[in-house]
Amino acid sequence: MATSTPTRRAWRTLIGLLGITLVLFGANALGVHVFKEGTWVPELALDLQGGTQITMRAVTEGDVQPTADQLQQAVEIIRQRVDASGVSESQITTQGSDNIVVALPGNPDQAQRDRIESSAQMQLRPVLYSTVPATSFVGEDGNETAYPTPDATMNATPTVEPTDGSDLNWVTERLLSEVSTYDCTDESNDAAHAPADEPLVTCDTAGQAYILGPVEINGSEISDATSGVNSQNGQWVVNIEFSTKALDGEELSGAQKFTQISERLANLTGYQNQFAFVLDGQVISAPGMNQVITGGSAQISGNFTDVTAKTLADQLRFGALPMSFEVVSSDTISATLGSQQLMVGLVSGLIGLALVAAWVLLISYRALGFVIIASLAVMAVLTYISLCLLSWRIDYRLSLAGVAGLIVTIGFTADSFIVYFERIRDELRDGKTPFAAVEDGWARAKRTIFSAKSINVLAAVVLYIMADATVKGFAFTLGLTTLIDILIFVVFTHPVMQLLVRTPFFGGGHKLSGLDPNALGAVFAARSQFRAPGGSGKGRERRSRGEAAKRQTIAERKLAQENQLASGDTNTKNGEGDA
Repeated sequence: MATSTPTRRAWRTLIGLLGITLVLFGANALGVHVFKEGTWVPELALDLQGGTQITMRAVTEGDVQPTADQLQQAVEIIRQRVDASGVSESQITTQGSDNIVVALPGNPDQAQRDRIESSAQMQLRPVLYSTVPATSFVGEDGNETAYPTPDATMNATPTVEPTDGSDLNWVTERLLSEVSTYDCTDESNDAAHAPADEPLVTCDTAGQAYILGPVEINGSEISDATSGVNSQNGQWVVNIEFSTKALDGEELSGAQKFTQISERLANLTGYQNQFAFVLDGQVISAPGMNQVITGGSAQISGNFTDVTAKTLADQLRFGALPMSFEVVSSDTISATLGSQQLMVGLVSGLIGLALVAAWVLLISYRALGFVIIASLAVMAVLTYISLCLLSWRIDYRLSLAGVAGLIVTIGFTADSFIVYFERIRDELRDGKTPFAAVEDGWARAKRTIFSAKSINVLAAVVLYIMADATVKGFAFTLGLTTLIDILIFVVFTHPVMQLLVRTPFFGGGHKLSGLDPNALGAVFAARSQFRAPGGSGKGRERRSRGEAAKRQTIAERKLAQENQLASGDTNTKNGEGDA
């Protein structure tokens, strides 16, 4: 006999679930063994693992005290820098009137530290000249001087008034002397606080020295920056969007300014064709201008990797701070809650799971409860491997709030199974076969479950967007596990039920299967052939009789009453004859 179509679908669905699980484990294995970034244990957040605390002091011009609004704006921008995904559980707070404290889980790498400490305003300046500076100079007397200071008699003022930011009249004799022997490694360089309306001598990370023109666009006029791959040549690029709205006191928007600048630089050659992005007084990129760019969208190409492209995009997007900062201290901090609290949370989850298992197995669903337990086990496996993947893909870290989200999901998941199984039982009470009850119960229960789960997901999204950073972990795990719950319900629970009702134990309605028609007070054939409730009227049988009686239609109840009256008349007549 050929296998039924629903059975084949069920097996295909379960094989597909196995494939999804293998793909997830394979992707994480690549992260662990190939990319050397993955982990088989989810990363823990600051409250469970401890980490590093960096204290920074605001530096303002003229030692003016920063306002509370400026500090709060800086906190938000730094949070975006170090926690672009929103789930790595970093903590950024103000301390006193001029300090910001950044607490990062674990031991942050140098790139993360640099991203925090590079906190000056982003500036866009035209390039006037560039060179690799010499480390020393040999004078006419034959003596060698390391990084000599320009002669004070050299001209430091332009002989002709410059007409724009790319005018070479900005390059004075003194600037040329300074850049030729500029010490890029000298920590006393104060390029971060150079005047915006004057040229600047500075370096990039590779030690290339530049003479830059005055600031022409501020970092606050960059509305967005993203990294991606150029579809034409497969190279990594950085895409920049300039704001289309002018800042207070400005006549032109960032997009309009950049269009004018590109019109000027596209007609120039050599160093003057370049435009430098300067962060914390250091050149982070100095691309050339290949064409006139309109509309406020630009693309930076070069020898980028995925990491360097993303780093530059983050620097451009989150570079406009209202002030500069200097690092005061960097200390290692211990976990505020620690492994003991994590263990308490996990034990609480296991206790909750055990109580659910005891209820479904011993009280309500008997053997059918094993389907619930198996579904929860599969969900646990998918949730665990998902958290491992997210730990190295988006820097997700599990906090105690996230653990609470996982525990709450156990109850939500059990609700889905209860709705489905009760719908199946209702179909059995209506006189349907177990196989028909599973299919019809699925068709009706999934609408209710999908509606409820969509509300859960929507609530998690709203909570994640609107809530404080300490609650985001709860919202994230709640939303993630709800989506996994829906997946398990569709590709595991229902297919398993389709297969189980084909077995004699479940399909035959064994007393311990949870699908016993007699125990449920089922109507065997149809409503037109309703069987009046019977039995001893004790315990579960009494409840089943009551359930069956409640499901009678008015016509069925009248028919049952007529049958009882007819039976009563017959008994009376028989009694009189015997007497």
